Amino acid sequence: MTTLSRLAATIQSRKGADPDSSWTAKLLSKGPEKCAEKFGEEAVEAIIEAVKGDRAKLTAEAADVLYHLLVMLAARDVTLDDVLAELDRREGTSGIAEKASRG
Repeated sequence: MTTLSRLAATIQSRKGADPDSSWTAKLLSKGPEKCAEKFGEEAVEAIIEAVKGDRAKLTAEAADVLYHLLVMLAARDVTLDDVLAELDRREGTSGIAEKASRG
């Protein structure tokens, strides 16, 4: 099991848990909209660090982005496996062709 898979499983296990028991449970208890907002905040922070060029800070922010992405997905009952299956479906397809197919 990969680190990302373990993280996704941990997040899934926090759904419905006491919000005082974990940060993940607290985020999920606030609903999908709040989870999306937190993901957006973390994405912006990662963008800022990418522009600044600080590798260590970008690495830390990227980890935050991945965590908050998984929380946001869990809030809408989308699993990491769902996302990985979509990536598998796209594998071998030109990015330009794939984007054009979405119209």
